[in-house]
Parts: sequence; C-alpha cells; structure tokens
Amino acid sequence: MKVAALLATRATRAHRKAWTAVFAALTLTSLLLGAFGLTLVSAWSAHPRVERYAGADLVVAGDQTTRFSAASLGERETVSAGLTERVRIPRTALTVVRGVPGVRAAVADVEFPVGLAGSAATGSATGSATGRPWEAARLAPYALRTGRAPQRADEVVVAGGGGPERGGADRVGQRLTLRVGGHDMAYTVVGVADGPRTAVWFTGAEARRLSGHPEALDAIGVVAESGTGAGELAGRVRKALDTAGVTDVGHRADGDPATVRVLTGDDRGEAEFLAAAPARGELLAALGSVAGAVVLVSLLVVSSTIVQALRQRSHELGLLRAVGATPGQLRAAVGREVGRVAAWAALVGAAGAAPAYLGLRTLLDARGALPTGLDLTLLPPLWLTPLVTAAVTVLVAQVAALIGGARTATARPAEALRERAPGRGRGITGLVLLGVGASAAGTAALQRGATAAAAAGAAAVTMVIACAVLGPWIAEGAMRLLGAPLRLFGPGGRLAAANCAASAHRLGAAITPIVLVTAFAGVQLSGGATLTHAGDAQARQVLRADLAVHADGGLPAGAVERIRKVPGVRAATEIVPGTVLLARSQLGAPELERLPVFGVTPEGLTRTLDPGPRSGDLTRLRPGTVAVGADRADSLGVRPGSTVTLRFGDGQEARLRVVATYQRSIALGDFLLSRDDLLRHTSLPTASGAGRVLVATAPDADRKAVTNALARAVPGARVEPDPAPVRGEAAEQALAEVVSVAVVGAVGGFTVIAVLSTLALIATGRRPELRLLRLAGAGRGQLRRMLRLEAAATVVTGLVVGAAVASVPLLAFSMATTGTVPYLPPAQAAVIVSVVVATAAAGSLPPVWGSLRGRYPR
Repeated sequence: MKVAALLATRATRAHRKAWTAVFAALTLTSLLLGAFGLTLVSAWSAHPRVERYAGADLVVAGDQTTRFSAASLGERETVSAGLTERVRIPRTALTVVRGVPGVRAAVADVEFPVGLAGSAATGSATGSATGRPWEAARLAPYALRTGRAPQRADEVVVAGGGGPERGGADRVGQRLTLRVGGHDMAYTVVGVADGPRTAVWFTGAEARRLSGHPEALDAIGVVAESGTGAGELAGRVRKALDTAGVTDVGHRADGDPATVRVLTGDDRGEAEFLAAAPARGELLAALGSVAGAVVLVSLLVVSSTIVQALRQRSHELGLLRAVGATPGQLRAAVGREVGRVAAWAALVGAAGAAPAYLGLRTLLDARGALPTGLDLTLLPPLWLTPLVTAAVTVLVAQVAALIGGARTATARPAEALRERAPGRGRGITGLVLLGVGASAAGTAALQRGATAAAAAGAAAVTMVIACAVLGPWIAEGAMRLLGAPLRLFGPGGRLAAANCAASAHRLGAAITPIVLVTAFAGVQLSGGATLTHAGDAQARQVLRADLAVHADGGLPAGAVERIRKVPGVRAATEIVPGTVLLARSQLGAPELERLPVFGVTPEGLTRTLDPGPRSGDLTRLRPGTVAVGADRADSLGVRPGSTVTLRFGDGQEARLRVVATYQRSIALGDFLLSRDDLLRHTSLPTASGAGRVLVATAPDADRKAVTNALARAVPGARVEPDPAPVRGEAAEQALAEVVSVAVVGAVGGFTVIAVLSTLALIATGRRPELRLLRLAGAGRGQLRRMLRLEAAATVVTGLVVGAAVASVPLLAFSMATTGTVPYLPPAQAAVIVSVVVATAAAGSLPPVWGSLRGRYPR
C-alpha cells in the first residue's frame, strides 16, 4: 500500500495537465447528476398548492385517477393515469358528510367559467373569470372587505383589487354583465372580498344552476369541530361514504373503481389544481429518463477521458511493470491517483448543483412547462442529494480507471512497453452493440408516440457506445477514404495522412466524443423538430376557414346556427379541444396513453377543415361515433363500422362507432369526436360554447362586411380575420421541450468538455513526436498544416459517423410517426457543426503551439 501511495502521489504531481482535463469532465459530471438529482427528488416530493381549501380540514372529491389492468408475463399488472377534467361527486354525498359526528360544516363547491363584459349597457367582453358559490369562500377563507353576501339570484360578490380590465368591479352597487354558458345576464355587485382577481361568487342556488350540473358537486369542503383531528374525521367520513355506497358520477371502465376520495393535508390541493398530479407523474418519468441518459453519457465520457489520460502514460506504466511492479500495485496506484482527482472534482461539482437546479427550475417556470399550482418542494434532507451523486461520480471514475489500466497492469513485463492492437473481443462487442441499436431502431419504427421516442433514444445511445468500442476500426476506414484527399495538400497533407493512418487508435479516441455530441444532439433536437414541422405543415393544410368566432364565457346558445345564416357565410364548424385516454396492451404490458382530440360539429365540416378523409363519411359524426386517424386506425385494426373504446378526460368510458378515417392526425389528433360528446366530459358546463367557430366565407363575399355582420349576429364575441391553424398539442409538450433543451445543453456541455480534454490530451502527448519531426527537417508551416488537416479529418469523420448514427433511429421514428424524413432546423444544425469545429480546433492546436515556436524545437 505504501508503494501504491507513493506512486500515486508522484504521478499526480508529474501529470497535472493531463489530470486537469479529467478534473473538468468529472466536475461537470457531478454538477449535472446533482442538478438532475435535485430536480428529480423535488418532483418526487411535489404536491399541488392548497389555496381555496386552506381553511378546510379535509376535502371530499372525485377520484382523479383512472386505472387499467392487463396480463403481462403471466401476472396481472395495473397502470394508472391522472385525469385532467373534473370528476364530480353526487349531491347526495353532502347529506352523508353533514351527518358524520365531528363535522362542524360541510360546504358544497362548484366551479364554472364566467365571461366579464363590463357594464350591462356596453356588453363588451373584457376577460374571463371563475364563478363559485359564496358559501365556498369560507373554505379559503376569503372574508368580505366591504358590502354583504349575495342573497338574490342577480347579486354577486367580486374579489378586491379590481382594475380597468374588470370595469371597476370593486365598487359595490355596480351593474355587471356576465356571460355563463353562452348566456349574458346582468348582476349587481353587493360585496367585495379577498381572493384571486378573477373570482366571482354567486348565491348557492344560482351557482348550481349556472354550473350546468345541479345534481353533482365538484367537491365538499369539511370543517371539523373543535377537538376533532383531521385524520380521525377523515376516517369517519370515509366509512360513512362507503356505507352509503357513494361513488363518482358517471360510468367507469371495469376494473377502474369510482371511489370518492377524502383528502387531507397537502393532498387537498389535488381537488383544486387538476393538472398538477398528472404533470408530476409526467415530470418524474421525463426526469427519470434524463437521469438514465446522463448517467450513461457520463460513464462513456469519463471513461474515455480517463482511459486517454492513462494511455498517454502507457510507456511509463509499462516501464514500472517491467522493473517489477505487480499488477495489484499498478491498479492500486492508478485507483488512488484517479480517486484523489475524482473526490475534489465531485465536491466542486456538487457545490454547483444547487445553482444549476435553480436555473432549471427557472427555465421550467419561464416556459410554462409546469401547470399552475404544482409546487416543487425540497425538504432539508433532500438538499444533500448532490453528495450522493458526488459519490456516484467517484465510483464512475474508479470503474473507468480500472478499465483504463487493466491491459497494462495485466501484461507481462516484457510486453508492457509494447502497445497492443485492439483485440477481437472488442470488435465483436462493438458489432453486437450495433445490432442491438439497430433492433431498437426497428422497435421505434413499429411503435408510436412516447414508446417510439424512447426506442429511438435508446438506439442512439447504444449505437454511440458501439462506435466508441469500434473507434480504431472506424478511424482506419475513414483514413483510407480521406488519405488521398489529404495528400493533395503538399508535405503537410502527406504528414497528416501518414500520422492518421499510423495512429488509428488515437484518432478513434478523438472521434468518439464528436460522434456522441453529434448523434445525441441530433436525435434530441430533430425528434421534436420533426413532429413540430410535420404538425405545422398539416395544420396549415387542415385549415380552410377564413374567419373564427369565440367569446369568453362561451358563445350563446344557437350561435353556430345564427352564424350560418349570416350573408356571405358558406359554412361554420364549432371546434372544441380536449383529451382522451386510450387503454391498450403494448408489447404485453398495459398502457394508458393520453391523446389530444377535438370535438366538432359535422355540418359543413369539410368546408372549414380538411382532415384528409381516407374512408367513411365525416359528416356522419354524431354523439356515440368517432373518426379515427389513419395510422391509429391501422394500429388498432379498425375501419368504418368498427367500435373503439375510449376514456374521456373525466375517466368515463364509452364505446364509439367509427364512421370515418382521415390522414392528417398529427394536427388534428388521432380521434375526432362529436362536440356534444366531448363537452359532456369536460369541466365546463355542457351548454357552454367552449371552443371557437371556424367560418368559411363564400368566394365572392366581402370579408370585411361578413366580419361586421358576425359581430352583430353574436354580440360580445370576437371575430378573428386570420384564424390560427388548428393544432392539437399534448399537455406535456412544453415540459418535453424544456427537458429536451436541458438534456441537449447538459450533454452538449458534457461532450464539449470531452472533445476538448481528449484532443488536448492527445495533443499534449504528441509534443515529443512534433519535436522529432522538427529535428528531422519538417518546417513549422508544414506541421501547422498537418495539425489543421488532422483536426479537419477528425471533425469530418466524427460529424459523418455521428450523423449516420443519428439518422438510423431518427428515420425509423419519423417514418413511424409522421411518414416523412427527419427534419432539423438549419440554425440548430449549424450550431452543432460550429461547436464541434471550434472545440476540435481549441483542443488540437493550442496545446502544441509551444512545440512549434522558435527556430529550434523545445
């Protein structure tokens, strides 16, 4: 052990420059792992914020989770997914809860959208708000600032702090015109209370009427009697509800129980912010995938850097082996040497993990990737996560050191000074990994959505690792192709060709990180860009309408019919966005896939929208029917006349008859539903015109005159002269975009360090070679040209191989999801190439400038 410690100490001092590159790579590894680790544990401990139920001891609400079970590998497996539409409970639950001992008050709560229209005289829409019964204000609690509670159906209380956008709504006695469910009604402000600026409170009876579902409640807030604990009361309420047989409203699928929930503590926020719990699950899944990719890339990068640092000293280690050092002493010395560098680097990286985590949090918030109400929290013990990831970094470094010094440590003393060619086992391993990557790409070609994206990512990582293993052979093959062009550049070119051909092993190590950054960045950026590009193109093709009409609080009843009667209007279609869940077995495992959809009115549909009909008749779309995207229809094996079972956003299941299939499903989603069917399963009142009406004008119509006529036909509505393209976007798209940017940034920085450090190590180790060439008569200009050409050959080979590696999974993914070739924005492609070129130049040339200065070599 003393010998190993002595060797490690002396080697660390003698090779500080070589270990500087390793230190940088390990520091970044520790920082990235720590930052993503903090984000992961904060998502794990996240919970919806408790606001309007903060004054309630417990909340009774519907079960916002749907479940699906299937047999997988002989065992029953169950998956679940959060529901983003309100799951309501029957009004009878209120009576049951009020009868439970220990309940001081049980308050019914409903929520519905309200359009603010200023004064009754103007009737001009000014924004949107949320309506609730006044009794529910005590659950926050929100207290009156001035005035009194509403007592009549035409009286309301508004939140304080009103401004111009609310038409001075904070003045008691003012008359307001509010639009609910498409109907305009005049109300008198009788009170001003605390609370969010967009809140409007009605009497309990009026709120029930306006909600559109008078026999169902959104939630029940429960206040306990003094001396009764929340946990004890929750047990009593749970027992009472079970005894009474109270279940959620609506038909659930078999195996998906509709159990009313009793929420306490932080869980109370789940009844308020419906999108928070599903987003938490999506965030955990995305970050878990990212963490796995970062660990794999860090292992590859750190291993490559450490192996290269040790390879530069192979003759030194071989000499120690030749003079009698045992394999154990060499392994121990290298392990101690790497361990010292890794320990300090891991601690420095851990110190920067918290700021990096806060930066990622800021990015998530700025891009709106997290829904309103989801709080990412970190308990004090969880802030120690970077120390755990620092330990993982040290472990990765030790494993890499063991791999890097294995060949020299186990070589015979007489052979230790001779560099051996890569063995057959390495080649076989690389070819096997290439086969595995190709198989993963084949899986991507057969799947859709997240499964296809995950398979494409796995294929890219596997093939990059295969290229790292096959680096010497790839470099040798590249040099056979590039050797002739290099020799055209005179003596410097001939020197470059000779050096590259003689040092394929060294060139392979330099190519690997370039392949990594090119392939990984290409897959991450091009995957999302391909979908977005194809979706935008389809959205432009889908839209045929010339105008769009919509209003806060919904369009009035009969608005679509009135719009169709306006002179110059050829067709009008109301379109409402929503989501459904498709339950199916994927590769033998149960899966619940959340999909964006639209609900439409079928009359005149093909004149305002062009879904690209393939079979059937889209005009036959009625409640109980569905149109299916062509790709989805093929994967489900359905056609017109078949049935499809879907779960709506509130968890209710329905069997729908297929009436048509269509081609442009990237823009419109995989399913087109009846507008009435979809609205019945949203959190909005069923009579509300929640979407917008697309209007196609006659070819000879005066569009400006039609616009004015539409505004008169539907008072309070807004008419868009250039409607936005119709595009259904998944709820987690913003999150996926932010995570993708974070991954590309992290891995890009990672591999830039790897390229820079690997090339710097190679260049530093070539100083004796350059001095010898100068002594043999090579001029400084010739050597500079040689180095530039070698760097250019390395960059070209790395970019070409990286692009080839990325193209295999990307082509499979894009053909499976969009039917097009992969797309990468030119600006992003230029950034990748520029970063690689600049990094390769910085790593190859500056470290050897000292050897090229002066008349005599130094």
